[in-house]
Amino acid sequence: MPILPSEYQPKKIFRNGDFSTIYSALFRKVTGVTQQRERLELSDGDFLDLDWSFAKEKTDRCVILFHGLEGSAQRHYMLGAAKIFNENGFDCCAVNHRDCSGESNRVHYSYHSGRTDDVQEVIEKVLSKNYEKIILKGFSLGGNLCLKYAGESRNISDKVKAVIAISTPIDLKGSMHKLTSKRNLVYANNFLKTLKKKTLLKCKRFPEFLSAAEIKNIKDLKEFDDVYTSKVNGFTDAFDYYEKCSSKQFLKNIKIPTLLINAKNDSFLSESCFPKEEALVNSFLHLEIPDFGGHVGFMDKNNTFYTENKSLEFAQQYL
Repeated sequence: MPILPSEYQPKKIFRNGDFSTIYSALFRKVTGVTQQRERLELSDGDFLDLDWSFAKEKTDRCVILFHGLEGSAQRHYMLGAAKIFNENGFDCCAVNHRDCSGESNRVHYSYHSGRTDDVQEVIEKVLSKNYEKIILKGFSLGGNLCLKYAGESRNISDKVKAVIAISTPIDLKGSMHKLTSKRNLVYANNFLKTLKKKTLLKCKRFPEFLSAAEIKNIKDLKEFDDVYTSKVNGFTDAFDYYEKCSSKQFLKNIKIPTLLINAKNDSFLSESCFPKEEALVNSFLHLEIPDFGGHVGFMDKNNTFYTENKSLEFAQQYL
């Protein structure tokens, strides 16, 4: 599939990647979305909290939304996505990853970039409500989950009509090198602060699995993945986790219409996160690389994201 040309030309101030990233994360406000929470009991005894919002009229269409690292269903990029889909006849199921709904989960492990069994259980729950047309949309870490899920060797329901991934680190090792560089130190430290805080709470509940001293001594995100993420999820170390969970290796297997939008000026993404060769040989994979947008920061007119309108257009093609 030829790489898609991008029409995204924001106002001059939003052509700065850092400004786009920070403004969209801290200052954008989305109103008009009413969410109802439902708890999904998982097969391993844990739970996911799902925040639903609905179209004005009954519909058989549902978009499942997956947020990024240390996000939640209340992040404004999630609310913005829900709003535009709700307004155009889709119900939305916004997933809070484990430990991201405001309540610590029941097990000693948490969410990570490759936990696609959780994606499967959410889809099964949505299918049980008699939806006939399902769209998966993920942001950043959530985008990696969606792409990995779509390309794995599993039986995917034919009711899953399309996959959309925004600002996605498809090469986790490459992205980690970028994120832990001096240039991105403020972003990385912010992620690390909240991750350590949540994990220290788990140390009190699961001392047999986790050492508070080890968690306190972690200095960066890669070390966090060495000490915690890989250890509690059965990986050898951080690099083993990155290698096995990066969605890039699964792109060639995708057989569902898929849209990936990664901005050229996204400072979180390595060059390996722009899969031009994979897009050229897989007719199901549509790749768009706007010059601007930063990381999940595609501000456009009327307080909308460019990617929100593009996602709606893409989804509607396959219903």
